[in-house]
Amino acid sequence: MISYPNVKINLGLHVLRRREDGFHDLETLFVPYSGISDCLEIVTGDDFSRTLAGLKERYGRLAQAVTPDGKLMITIARKEGVDWDPLKDLTAKAYGLLAQAYKLPPMKIFLEKRSPVGAGLGGGSADAAFALRAISALAGLGLSDAELASFAARLGSDCAFFVYNTPMLGTGRGEVLEPYSIDLSPYRTEVVIPEGISVSTADAYRGITPRIPAKGLREVLSQPISTWREALKNDFEETVFAKYPALSSVKERLYASGALYAAMSGSGSAFFALYKKD
Repeated sequence: MISYPNVKINLGLHVLRRREDGFHDLETLFVPYSGISDCLEIVTGDDFSRTLAGLKERYGRLAQAVTPDGKLMITIARKEGVDWDPLKDLTAKAYGLLAQAYKLPPMKIFLEKRSPVGAGLGGGSADAAFALRAISALAGLGLSDAELASFAARLGSDCAFFVYNTPMLGTGRGEVLEPYSIDLSPYRTEVVIPEGISVSTADAYRGITPRIPAKGLREVLSQPISTWREALKNDFEETVFAKYPALSSVKERLYASGALYAAMSGSGSAFFALYKKD
């Protein structure tokens, strides 16, 4: 089973308060972005991959690992190389999480990692959510979206969003989701990934001061897009720009190029811009 996990952008991101469990309460609008995607193939243990030969041809050396019980093999290909343990990839964790609750057949995961790491686009979370859906289908579990989202929320704060993959207002840690209707069809979305800058989410949180904004996200999003430049904020920008001043220049260049709205996505370092379609 082959799928193409897409990334997301955040329209507004407020860090409201620190919670007793160490996490933070957030308010953001998750919007799927299909311009960047990974390629994820999952097959049962006795099946053959349709992508493995292509991955070897394009990438040469692949990162590969097998769980101690031999039930899961995972292969990851990435242009920049894979500097993490494949068994700690969120797709492998997705298999392990479902295996705790259900009897799963042996499986093989093949992940072509094309989305950037440490860019605030949620590529790893998307991989996890798409993996949960594929594993459920291959194992005949028949899990509903709500059940898949419940598992996804245990893997990461924004994982559950990718189960639904439609604009969602996220609160709590980001895992409390509510469908949100927004029409971005009059606008062209472009995503920019600055070279050589990867932002740690933990670092981004470390310097942030939680606060309740004067206007809630719903109110700001209901305003004309012409007001968003001043009113629609990503709270991470202040602390991340302080550490990486070059990122502030990226945002300025996007506005100089004619963007109606531009912002950092998530905790960075990627940016997106909305332009009026010609």
